[in-house]
Amino acid sequence: MISVELARKLREAGLRWEPRPGDRFVIADRGMDDEVFVVSHMVVDVHEFPSGRVLGFNGTVEWALDSVEQDAALWLPGESRLRELLGGAFAGLGRVGDGYRVTLEVGGRRVEIDDEQAEEAYGKALLYLATGS
Repeated sequence: MISVELARKLREAGLRWEPRPGDRFVIADRGMDDEVFVVSHMVVDVHEFPSGRVLGFNGTVEWALDSVEQDAALWLPGESRLRELLGGAFAGLGRVGDGYRVTLEVGGRRVEIDDEQAEEAYGKALLYLATGS
């Protein structure tokens, strides 16, 4: 799972979330950044309303939280979704010392992004594609 800080940067760079079962997220800026929620057909469902998407917390009696607008949730994409979002630019993932390197093919040149965690390297690579830096 990527860090909340990187997730914020990706959202600011324009990453849009289409919620799917298994997706992780936090309720950002409400004192709940450390509480990770998971979209599931059994607990958290995505509801479509004329006013927009709402994430419904069904069956969670210990929370006084029935639903939250999708915009209040900060998506923490996992490795498979990040790799999917990199699309054709993704050239590979490899070990480098104690960390990982994501290699991209962008405009005919190779770009290498390193991090200690594979998911962070994927996220930073996606941020690179979105911002060019």
